[in-house]
Amino acid sequence: MVVTDDIDGSPEAETVTFGLDGTTYEIDLGEANRTKFNAAFAPYIEAGRRISRTRGSSSATRSPAPKVDYTAVRAWAKERGLRVSERGRISAEVLRQYEAAN
Repeated sequence: MVVTDDIDGSPEAETVTFGLDGTTYEIDLGEANRTKFNAAFAPYIEAGRRISRTRGSSSATRSPAPKVDYTAVRAWAKERGLRVSERGRISAEVLRQYEAAN
């Protein structure tokens, strides 16, 4: 059986699985489109936090994330000259630095 690229129909494609907003997707991509795909997602993967799920798991079975005082994190980051927004998500790197320091 020959697997073809879902984008351009090229042969020798491989299945790539990815998730977004709680939905898992699969797409068959040849080498060129796999390279483009990986390059496009690289900055988001690097900045994101990896989570592992086993089949059949749900949010109800996962342990809750540790409570973080985001106001304290923002204040700590600003004191050290780190870029942090007034609202919204705090980067994984700033959180790692905060946790290492406290």
